[in-house]
Amino acid sequence: MEIFESIESNVRSYIRHFPVIFDKAKGSKIYDEYGNAFIDFFAGAGSLNYGHNNPIVNKALIKYLKSDGITLSLDKATVAKREFLKRFNEIILLPRNLDYKIQFTGPTGANSVEAALKLARLIKKRQNIISFTNAYHGLSLGALAITGNSFYHNQFYSHRSNVAHMPYDGYFGEGFNTLSYMRRFLEDKGSGIELPAAIIVEIIQCEGGVNIASISWLKELELLCKELDILLIVDDIQIGNGRTGRFFSFEEAGLYPDLVCISKSIGGGHPMALLLIKPELDQWQPGKHTGTFRGNNLAMVASTEILNSYWQTNSLIESIDKNSKIIRTYLDLISQEIPELNMKVKGRGMIWGLEIPKLGFPNKVISHAFKRKLIIETCGINNHTIKLIPPLIIKRELLKEGLDIFRDVIHGLSKDEG
Repeated sequence: MEIFESIESNVRSYIRHFPVIFDKAKGSKIYDEYGNAFIDFFAGAGSLNYGHNNPIVNKALIKYLKSDGITLSLDKATVAKREFLKRFNEIILLPRNLDYKIQFTGPTGANSVEAALKLARLIKKRQNIISFTNAYHGLSLGALAITGNSFYHNQFYSHRSNVAHMPYDGYFGEGFNTLSYMRRFLEDKGSGIELPAAIIVEIIQCEGGVNIASISWLKELELLCKELDILLIVDDIQIGNGRTGRFFSFEEAGLYPDLVCISKSIGGGHPMALLLIKPELDQWQPGKHTGTFRGNNLAMVASTEILNSYWQTNSLIESIDKNSKIIRTYLDLISQEIPELNMKVKGRGMIWGLEIPKLGFPNKVISHAFKRKLIIETCGINNHTIKLIPPLIIKRELLKEGLDIFRDVIHGLSKDEG
């Protein structure tokens, strides 16, 4: 590890949690340079929903590269882009009665968020944006401004001008309607909160601690936006592409957001980000928002294969539902077996969190799990929630093997500290 410590910046993070040198990966396993296999319940922070080195994707990419296919195209028209747009529309949008224009932004989720904020302000001729407590939308300056976690903010390089944070669903506990609270601010001209151009929301706050907005709250939020002429932006970057059990996280609530930010797994493990825009809101002038790597054709080829292979039938959704029940059963069992830890189970589809209030305990869990060859991570403001996001295509036996390790680790630590 010496070369990383001497040459790479101190900003590196995951290498500190997983201190081995990785070499290969396949499916839901990742291997270090000595051939030791680790079960991956992290999936590239949600970028590898379809697993490492998916054979369907790799086969298509190898064929494309051997044909000298375009790799970088800026926003020029290419065969790869044409096929992706066609299949995304046919397989994803039309069956869901969704009508969106597709903007290719720079390749990260933050790029998509930045484009959404910029477009919303352009359309509404207003500066203010409302985000929610515990939100995470990225770390470029605009995205950072609407990110709630104070860890990422510094007075010298971050600012929150033209941004207001309001309480997410459940922030004040059950029975408190946070949207009534927000409505009061928005309708009162003496509140100091300007009417925003847009409200941006995560249907499930992954980095914020796996906080889940109720369907009724989401429907009320959409209605409020329509009543007050505010654009609704859904950040579907980490929880899209089937993570919640549907392709889009907002499907279950029946929402039709004005703008949708997509990245991570949309490129089948390769960098790509999109902004979905209702046609009447596509008010960009040509070249008004650009980015060199918005034309990653390899990601388009990969995504097209993913769409063709996994989203033309309900088989993946059915598999996610079965795996979801397995994960939920394990987590409920763990929380019941060790009541003294006051654990809380949260999740949907294949994004699950086990909240453990005991300070420092979740970090010990991920450290000991790594020693047992299981990769998991924490989330939440105080790293109080352990987040489980295995690849959607994980084999059921491997999923149970990883959950057995997870359960054993928590039991062992609770006894050691009991």
